[in-house]
Amino acid sequence: MASDAQNNPFIRNLASSDKKVRDQALDSLRTYLGAQSHISELDLLKLWKGLFYCLWMQDKPALQQRLSRDLASLVSTLRAPVVFPFLRAFFTTIAREWGHIEALRLDKYLYLIRQYVNASFSFLSRNKWKRDLLEQWNSVVEEIPLECQDMKIPNGLRYHVMDVWVDELEKFGGDEWESEDRSEILEELIVPVERMAKEGKLKPLREAAKECLADERLRAWRGQEDEVLDQSEEDDEEVEWGGFAD
Repeated sequence: MASDAQNNPFIRNLASSDKKVRDQALDSLRTYLGAQSHISELDLLKLWKGLFYCLWMQDKPALQQRLSRDLASLVSTLRAPVVFPFLRAFFTTIAREWGHIEALRLDKYLYLIRQYVNASFSFLSRNKWKRDLLEQWNSVVEEIPLECQDMKIPNGLRYHVMDVWVDELEKFGGDEWESEDRSEILEELIVPVERMAKEGKLKPLREAAKECLADERLRAWRGQEDEVLDQSEEDDEEVEWGGFAD
């Protein structure tokens, strides 16, 4: 499964316990990526398969977190036309490989996903939350991590992205999200979550989206803290089953 990464010395060097070797490999990757104005989808998927297993091979917790932060920092080195294809390849890879992640390895990938949500918001923030960029970001999110209907997308990925959404967004403005000039940006950012709350194929997905939207911080930013939440929803037969009747 990890043969591509194991046979690639560059990828092995990224997972090295030797800081000098690891930093040199990361610098080389940053230099390469930063020089590209276009990278094909196939090449990005090949790269991300290698990076996925680079983290797979890293066993030391402290180095796992360092590597995840380093991988997320790659977004800041990319030229604008490469950013969203790179993010799409990342989420595609995580979705594809999710079923292979063992329980003991799950935490490091959850941390990597959190770092990538953060890196995405950081890119949008640096670019003044431009509407066209927000739309491109939403397109990636609605296509993969918060896609509403396709059960080939792992629900664990969906749940985790919604779980970290407000935490990471808070780091880029905090209470400033309450200001009127940010309201339109905020409403655009939460479109994928609101869509999941309405259109999620399974009731637990819709409920998870509603929990995200009900976060006290998000409600305060949206000026909803005094509103009464309507939690009612008809039971869904495809999700809930009360067992055989007596």
